[in-house]
Amino acid sequence: MKFIVNFARFWYDFIVGDDWMIAAAVVIALIVTNVLVRANIAAWWILPAVVLAFLGFSLLRVARPRS
Repeated sequence: MKFIVNFARFWYDFIVGDDWMIAAAVVIALIVTNVLVRANIAAWWILPAVVLAFLGFSLLRVARPRS
């Protein structure tokens, strides 16, 4: 049982890491892309756009000087 718990903790830490918002955005982007592709809409560009947008947002949050 300890192996399963450690395995789950590893994957949680690997996927979520330090910023849960990026992980949540990627999951939502995957779901939206899947829904649009199933509706025969070319949506391959959604995931890269979301990743780039949230990467930039994350970098701005970290680089912003705190008072």
